[in-house]
Amino acid sequence: MKEKIRIGCGAGFSGDRLEPALILAEYGNLDYLVLECLAERTISLAQKRKKNDPNLGYDPLLERRIKGLLPFLIKNRIRLITNMGAANPKAGAQKIIEIAKSLNIPVKVAVVEGDDVFEKLTGNEFTLESGKLLEEYGDLVSANAYLGIDAIIPALKTDANIIITGRVADPSLFLAPLAYEFGWDINEPNLMGQGTMIGHLMECAGQITGGYFADPVSKPVPNMDTLGHPFVDVEANGNATISKVSGTGGLISSQTAKEQLLYEVIDPHAYLTPDVVADFSKVKIQEIGIDKISISGGLGKQAPDSLKVSVGYNAGYLGEGEISYAGANAKERAFLAGEIIEKRIGKLYDEFRIDYIGLSSLHGMELSKDSSPYEIRVRAVGKTFDKTLANLVGEEVEALYTNGPAGGGGARKNTQELMGVVSILMDRKKINPILTILES
Repeated sequence: MKEKIRIGCGAGFSGDRLEPALILAEYGNLDYLVLECLAERTISLAQKRKKNDPNLGYDPLLERRIKGLLPFLIKNRIRLITNMGAANPKAGAQKIIEIAKSLNIPVKVAVVEGDDVFEKLTGNEFTLESGKLLEEYGDLVSANAYLGIDAIIPALKTDANIIITGRVADPSLFLAPLAYEFGWDINEPNLMGQGTMIGHLMECAGQITGGYFADPVSKPVPNMDTLGHPFVDVEANGNATISKVSGTGGLISSQTAKEQLLYEVIDPHAYLTPDVVADFSKVKIQEIGIDKISISGGLGKQAPDSLKVSVGYNAGYLGEGEISYAGANAKERAFLAGEIIEKRIGKLYDEFRIDYIGLSSLHGMELSKDSSPYEIRVRAVGKTFDKTLANLVGEEVEALYTNGPAGGGGARKNTQELMGVVSILMDRKKINPILTILES
């Protein structure tokens, strides 16, 4: 049993930068590297890619991330845990094997599946967001349960270099190696709560080092162009310190940690995960050096009997068009453009709106009605299940060039298929993790 382990977080979402993970792998002296690249919408879109091509459905950046990281992982004996498998972990693992063979690097990959519970849906489940029956959402596309550490620990018990999963709870990616390395009892809620708190602080990567936190006036963060991602040193009793690689940009402080601690947490006394009902109310965060904090005090209660399941459904199409106006009377000309579009097509859509970007698109007209911007961009958007009708929004906006007010420019149009996401609860006894090993 180890006395201390170090875990780095190289990605906090699917589109995160590539280089922070490379820096951690090369210079971080890590035991584990986590890439957290999955969200509710992300996995629904991945399910659509898999539906169109059964060889896809894993994270779009998997190949680029693995090509860069694999030599460092093997050289420095770092185990990688990632949910880049998304909707198709096995295909993601096969792609990793393919990359390893091309680099002539032997690698063993453990694949964790079982989160896809689409075939177990009945349609009679009540959604958490609206209370409606699931069947009322029409064409369902995907259903993925949030697995916990009981799905990951068996993979860690193998000597796999890389563990790739589908949908697991974000903190579980960090809690699993802690429980495995320290031999923690997964039924001991306070250890699970402390480990979950550590995972929650780490899971968004650059957010705890100043990304998303920064405000150049009230909360300045240095060298954000080279923002480093964090690593955490954890002792067997759960006490931990978070820091980053020396020379990287960003800031780790009690303030960045406190903001991240409450990120996406509705009730800090009862943060529900598959592993524990975590209690963050007694957490202690202390600055103990430059870009270094200690964290302790995570507590917990017994894990819930049900697991959250994200269900994706086809939500129609979104048609949009944009055009800009600048100079004298820009606001008045923009309003005329919006009025023309509204009168011509506004009533044809299930939902329709006009945004005046730079004036009212974020906070509405009440806070902006007296403003007189020099430039303004009009955005028209309509939601419908008719793709031809969705295309019409952009076409009508583009037609404003010669059929609308003076001086319109920079028009663009776009139509995209929409994926909606709702949540249900499912008895965890119905959900069975599956482990597969692949080798190059």
